[in-house]
Amino acid sequence: MPDFYAVIGNPIHHSKSPIIHKEFARQTHQNMQYEAILAPLDGFETAVKRFQQRGGKGMNVTLPFKLEAYVISTRLTDRANAAQAVNTLKFDENHGILGDNTDGAGLIRDIEVNQSVVIADKSVLLMGAGGAARGVILPLLEQRPRILAIANRTKEKAQVLQEQFSSHGNILTGHYQDFSGERFDIIINATSASLHDELPPLPTGIFAEKSTAYDIMYGKELTPFLRFAKQQGVSNLVDGIGMLVEQAAESFFLWRGVRPETRKVIEMLRKKGQ
Repeated sequence: MPDFYAVIGNPIHHSKSPIIHKEFARQTHQNMQYEAILAPLDGFETAVKRFQQRGGKGMNVTLPFKLEAYVISTRLTDRANAAQAVNTLKFDENHGILGDNTDGAGLIRDIEVNQSVVIADKSVLLMGAGGAARGVILPLLEQRPRILAIANRTKEKAQVLQEQFSSHGNILTGHYQDFSGERFDIIINATSASLHDELPPLPTGIFAEKSTAYDIMYGKELTPFLRFAKQQGVSNLVDGIGMLVEQAAESFFLWRGVRPETRKVIEMLRKKGQ
């Protein structure tokens, strides 16, 4: 009898998590099945409990439920507690829920290992202040960037994150246009705008020479943010496939106690055109 896992979100049709975890299971000889669950926007907790009650062992959580996943967790890892957002759930036999956040580990590994981009002493702009952004702030600060700036349509939400993480490093916050005239070495889109084929209101001229544009979303074509970066002369354009695979590997390790190899899975998804 296989163990059951799932990814839950809304929307969910675009998710590659079932493909990734199926390959991880094949690679590591794990007897498990993995599915995608579309939860109503007002029915996340009910959907999680239903999956747990039918014997599910764990779940990945994607937009827009990472903050709700934090709330329903009965125990938290240190990194999930710091982020106050959860993207991985592990269920125990007593109906407890361990909440973890593997987003930051996945992002850092993809940027520094897979892309060979050093974050230390660089100026970094993080777009967004939701659950996806929360999960990557502390791991980014741990790499010692010269500055980490957070841009968001609602400045107050960014300021909450500044206060939450200020003891860990130098953070600036503001509306997008507040950073007009600034230039950043690494710009990361942690908003959901690309899901809706939209571009956050970034000012032009914001990319430094030899900068990296990183979108945590992905698609068959360049996202609106990556298209904008290309028009601005950026050549190092990176979508979220690598981060997706790397954070999934962290989740898989939490669930199964074995760490899968990621490079071949990333290459497989690239060849399939995502």
